[in-house]
Amino acid sequence: MSASHRLSVSDHSRDSAGLRYVYPVLSRRAGGLSLGINLNPNNACNWRCIYCQVPDLRRGGAPAVDVVLLSRELEGLLADVLEGDFFERYGVPDDQRRIRDIAISGNGEPTGAAEFEQVIAAIEKVTERFGLSGRIGLVLITNGSGIERLPVQQGLRHWAALGGEVWFKLDSATEAGIRRINNVHLEPQTVRRRIAACAKLCPTWLQTCLFALDGAPSSAPEQEAYLAFLSGLVCDGIPVRGVLLYGLARPSLQPESSRLARLPAEALEAFGAAIRERGLAVRITP
Repeated sequence: MSASHRLSVSDHSRDSAGLRYVYPVLSRRAGGLSLGINLNPNNACNWRCIYCQVPDLRRGGAPAVDVVLLSRELEGLLADVLEGDFFERYGVPDDQRRIRDIAISGNGEPTGAAEFEQVIAAIEKVTERFGLSGRIGLVLITNGSGIERLPVQQGLRHWAALGGEVWFKLDSATEAGIRRINNVHLEPQTVRRRIAACAKLCPTWLQTCLFALDGAPSSAPEQEAYLAFLSGLVCDGIPVRGVLLYGLARPSLQPESSRLARLPAEALEAFGAAIRERGLAVRITP
């Protein structure tokens, strides 16, 4: 496995290691090396978020996953990182030369893969083989659309048993905002129901991207609706761990790209403070 370029937090290329399913990333949020699992190498997703950095994104689901190949790729990459000269070849800074987590993420919605449960079982076997169980984080990044399917719920129980957690996308709490940002028709009460189901099965963080659209941050009514949504979760005892707020780090590859801009760190901090007032923990990545 030869390096094609240096790894950096501004480059999340899914093919940087030349593999189909597994890719290394220097993660801003993880603070070190994250090994991504991409179950959508066909660049297909059932959502189309306007800030998405996936090239040639199209609507659709995950293709059949070759779980044996995925296991082989993950095992090979872990061996290269732990026993080889991976960090030197990829020019990884000394202070980031550690594996922080394995993240089921990628170029589409991973819970749409028919082999979702088998993928989790494969990750368990490989991490055990390298003695990493309980020593690194395990993260599933999802838009929540598959949470109510029984096989996904069984997978989430397994994920939780391994010490994993879920990062559940919540960019807006209004039907219009969800349509504008994520390009899906979805009622907030459906999102709430899915969050509740997810949080009961596995430790769950909400993940929210903040940005300016057409030169302006989200409107006051949008922000108020979001905060009221969170208050409702807290009041009803839905056990979400908190909110991961993050800004735009890399350019969108969607048609709306020119309309998007980063918000100043102060804006994220102010919104984070408002969330904390509702009783939830907040982690901020500008």
